[in-house]
Amino acid sequence: MGYVNAIGKYQIGRTIGEGTFAKVKLAVNTENGQYVAIKIIDKHMVVENNLTNQVKSEIRTMKLLRHPNIVRIHEVIGTKTKIHIVMEYVSGGQLSDRMSYVRRLDEKHARKHFQQLIDAVDYCHCRGVYHRDLKPQNLLLGSKDNLKVSDFGLSALRKPGDVLSTACGSPSYVAPELLANKGYEGAAADVWSCGVILFELLAGCLPFDDQSLMNLYRKVGSQSSIYFIPSFKNRNLRYLINFSIAKILRAEYTFPEWFTESQKILISRILDPNPKTRITTAEIIEDQWFQTNYEPAVRTECEEDINFDDVHAAFSSVKDNEKHKTTLGSKLTINETIEKIEAAAKDVSLSVERMNNSKVKIHPKQKMTRCSRSCFNLSAEVIEVAPTHCVVEISKSLGELEPYTKFCKSLSSMLLTEESGASSETQAPKEVIVNSKNINQSESFGQKDDKDTIDKQGHSSS
Repeated sequence: MGYVNAIGKYQIGRTIGEGTFAKVKLAVNTENGQYVAIKIIDKHMVVENNLTNQVKSEIRTMKLLRHPNIVRIHEVIGTKTKIHIVMEYVSGGQLSDRMSYVRRLDEKHARKHFQQLIDAVDYCHCRGVYHRDLKPQNLLLGSKDNLKVSDFGLSALRKPGDVLSTACGSPSYVAPELLANKGYEGAAADVWSCGVILFELLAGCLPFDDQSLMNLYRKVGSQSSIYFIPSFKNRNLRYLINFSIAKILRAEYTFPEWFTESQKILISRILDPNPKTRITTAEIIEDQWFQTNYEPAVRTECEEDINFDDVHAAFSSVKDNEKHKTTLGSKLTINETIEKIEAAAKDVSLSVERMNNSKVKIHPKQKMTRCSRSCFNLSAEVIEVAPTHCVVEISKSLGELEPYTKFCKSLSSMLLTEESGASSETQAPKEVIVNSKNINQSESFGQKDDKDTIDKQGHSSS
C-alpha cells in the first residue's frame, strides 16, 4: 500500500470509499502495524449543510457501543479543516456487494448473517440506540465472513418506549408506521428492516421492490437515506406512489417457492404491519429456525470510562449556526470608506469584490475552488448617515474566525487613524455573535466566547 500522508500515528493510503461529504481511506497504525479505516470529513461542508449534530451523534453513538458485530471507532482527530474518524477496518466490503454477484445466499450463510445482525441490533436496543437505516449497504463483512453493522448517522439515542417522529431510512427497508407520519418506536422499526434484509438474503430480491416506486424516487432525486413523501400534482404519479406505499402499509409480498415453512413463519412475524404485535429481537432469538447452529456473540464490556475529549477537540473550531457581526464608525465618505476597506483587506492578505456602491465581498487572495470559496463568507456594507459619516457593518457567516478578526482590527485601526485629528473620543468597535439560540453582544472586539456545549451522553434529533 502506497502512503501519501499521515495524521498522528497513522500513515494514510488509498481511498476505499467515498461519499458526498467524506472519503474513507485505508491506513496503518505505525505503532502496531494494525490496519484501520479513516473517514475524512470536511468541516466546512458539514457546517454549510447543517450536519454537525448528525456527525457528532454518529461518533458518540459508535463510541458507546462495544460489540463484535458493530464497527468500532478507535479515536477522532481534528485539524483546522478536517475531521478524521479512525475506525476498525473491515476488509470484506459491503453485504450489498456480495448480494450483487451471488443473488441469494444459501440458508446456512443467510442464517449466520441474520443471527449476527440480530445480536448487534438487540445489543443496541438494550442501550437505547436505534439505528433507523439498516440495509445491506450498511452491513460490512469482515474476517471469517463475520457481519458488522456500520453507519449510525441516522441513529437515535432514546429511552426504551420513547416515541420518535422523524421519518428516515431507505425506501425499500422502511417500516410502514414511518410512512403514516405518526410517532413510532425505534426498536420495532429496526426489527422490520431486519426482516426485509432476511427476506432479501434468502430470496435474492426485496419483498417490496416495486419498480414504479424506485423509479419515482429516482425522478424526485431521493436517492439518499433521508426518506420523505413528496406532494405531487400529477395524478398518475400520485397513484403510483400511493399504490406502492399501500403494499408496504399492508405488508403485501409473495414468498418464493423455495422458502421453508419455518422461514415463512419467522418473516411473517417480523413483517407484521402492526408495530405493537410485531415480534421483538428477544422473541426472534428464541425462534426455532434462528436457534439452529446459533452461537451468541461474546460481548466485551468496556471497563474504562468512554472518553469524548477527542470528539470535543475535533469539533472545537466548528461553530455551527453561528454568525459574527462587527460595527465600526467612519468619518469619511462612502467611497473613501470603501477604499479603507480595500486597504485593510490587502493588509491581511484578503481581496475585495465590489457588489454595488456600498457593499463588498471579501475573499482570501489565494486561488480557491468554487466549493472552498463558498465556505468563506465575509462581507462589509457601508451605510451613509451623513455625507462624511458612515457606519460599516462587517459580517461573517462561514469560515475561520482568524481572517475576520485580523481584517476588523486592521480596518478599525485605519479608520481611527483618520479620525484622530477630528476627535479625541473614540468608541471601540462592537461585535455581535448571532447564535441559533441567543445573541451575545460584547463591548470590545475580539472577546472570546469559551462556551461550548457538547453533550457527552450522545444525542440525535428524533
